[in-house]
Amino acid sequence: MRFYVNVDHVATVREARKTDEPDPCTAALECEAGGADGITIHLREDRRHIQDEDVTRIATTISTPLNLELATSPEIIELCAHLKPLQATLVPEKREEVTTEGGIDLLNSDISRLEGAIATLTGAGIRVSLFIDPDEATIRRAAELGVPAIELHTGDYANNWTDTTTFTRLQHGANIAAEIGLAVHAGHGLTYRNVAPVAGISLIEELNIGHSVVSRAIFVGMKRAVDEMKALIDRAR
Repeated sequence: MRFYVNVDHVATVREARKTDEPDPCTAALECEAGGADGITIHLREDRRHIQDEDVTRIATTISTPLNLELATSPEIIELCAHLKPLQATLVPEKREEVTTEGGIDLLNSDISRLEGAIATLTGAGIRVSLFIDPDEATIRRAAELGVPAIELHTGDYANNWTDTTTFTRLQHGANIAAEIGLAVHAGHGLTYRNVAPVAGISLIEELNIGHSVVSRAIFVGMKRAVDEMKALIDRAR
């Protein structure tokens, strides 16, 4: 299983003072030193944490793959197509939300912009993933859009991880996706306490985890925080 570390919240701390530290690019290198298989960053339309310059620096500095999370904002799609990270994960955004609250609604909304973004990014040679809820109809719709991968939103599980219902839903979603040929990733709200069951789902091949790792790093340093999370994931496999 691949373990990508999201360093957005290193930038969150920096932006609290609008200064130059802590540097998310340096954090990304520390994550790699701690054993991360890749780096994830989310360039939001409101630029609340990661900035355009961060994306460019991280994309051109790290040695592991970059997974760039983004909505369908034209200028962000253009930047992504120019930098050509290995992977782009399309996510929904609401300006008033604290963090991403759910997956892309592929069933009840106009997805013409999404289809255009998929076409542009795919044309640039970027592997496209869609961040969606573990709902069978949504997963099947994602496959119809021609993307090679999906990332299952684990927020409901993370908020109720002792409830077997939320875990069973993730398992079922992973099974459906794999059956129809999609690569399965997962992330959102995963922590040192709740990651093991999700990591144990054999059909999930990539986890994206950020806030919990950055929080732990405050006390033990980034390399150790990444190493500890990776050990939990590896043991679950």
